[in-house]
Amino acid sequence: MLNIHTYHGIIDVNVTIFFISNPFHKFLLPNLICANFIQFKLFTAYLLFYVIFNDIKVLQNLDSTGNYMSNIKSVNNLRSFKGIFPKLGANIYIDQSAVILGDITLADDTSIWPLVAARGDVNTITIGSRTNIQDGTVLHVTRKSENNPNGNPLVIGEDVTVGHKCMLHGCTLGNRILVGMGAIIMDGAIIEDDVFISAGALVPPNKRLISGYLYVGNPVKQIRPLKDSEAAFLKQSAINYVELKNTYLNET
Repeated sequence: MLNIHTYHGIIDVNVTIFFISNPFHKFLLPNLICANFIQFKLFTAYLLFYVIFNDIKVLQNLDSTGNYMSNIKSVNNLRSFKGIFPKLGANIYIDQSAVILGDITLADDTSIWPLVAARGDVNTITIGSRTNIQDGTVLHVTRKSENNPNGNPLVIGEDVTVGHKCMLHGCTLGNRILVGMGAIIMDGAIIEDDVFISAGALVPPNKRLISGYLYVGNPVKQIRPLKDSEAAFLKQSAINYVELKNTYLNET
């Protein structure tokens, strides 16, 4: 008598001495063993696929130094486009409701807050260290064309604060910039270092904002040089958000 049981592909064989006295055992035993050998091969293939699949997911969660990014709870909001997956530095915080898609590079200590949509599909997005992109902001780029062979990538420098519900499209931002809530910066615009852009401002295409000034309005206008306290706050705002994202990381 031969009892063979399977559970999730794992074979349990119970053999008793009685099968020896069974005159049909020489016919039954080979068939039973063959059937379960096939099951075993299928289970092995499944196990191999499972290991490879999860290894890929782990690799997708490695930062630029090869460390596992425990702060990323899910890769569902990090999406590839045409085989290009976002490149992430160390100690990054990305909220689960944000979408980071395609050819995007995030440097160390950046933070991406709820409902941010960043789409690096027809060009690249690069975000520098300690920059924070706040809730509801949209980041996109300009495609390459005959009239614009390089298109307009989106480049954001270091220690930049991008406030809630901003829209940045194919523009270039330097370092230590504050973009006020709801501001829009259009294709080809260049924002030099140490600039304060007020809430609700519109920076037209190809407009250049000179370093060290406050800009207000729709379309934006240069108002006055920054006060010392305002210039200092540009850096402090970035520091505040690095500390805040570290608090979030410690709670995940």
